[in-house]
Amino acid sequence: MRKLKIFLIILSFIFYPLPFISGCATITEGTKGFLGISTKELEKQRKNAIIKTFAYDYFTCFTKTSDILKSINAYIYKKDIKDKLIAIYVSSEDTTPVGIFFKEISASSTQIEVSSLSSPAKELIANKLFSALEEPVKTEQKEQQQ
Repeated sequence: MRKLKIFLIILSFIFYPLPFISGCATITEGTKGFLGISTKELEKQRKNAIIKTFAYDYFTCFTKTSDILKSINAYIYKKDIKDKLIAIYVSSEDTTPVGIFFKEISASSTQIEVSSLSSPAKELIANKLFSALEEPVKTEQKEQQQ
């Protein structure tokens, strides 16, 4: 029991300062950074984002993007429609973070920004996502019999 108490005390001294070491970040943001789920760096990288605008309303664009990311096996670790953000890892094996940010241009037009610290990851996700969003809707047509 005494060893457990000592261990917990040592552990608290190790982990307590971690949120504060990250500069002026809040405790929550520092903890998220330590756990690898912060979106702060992705937001900083928006200045270098790959940007494209699509003829979808915001909700449709957000929903389609989420579905496409699932279909390409990206691991979504944060999805917030109100904050206009989807944060992913390239896959469950490749934990390179990529941020997808949305900007409503008009009622029928939405801009997507793909950002990451990794240019190859950013380009990979942008290419897959943008090409899937550009695909025309497939409809079945009945052949008319004469």
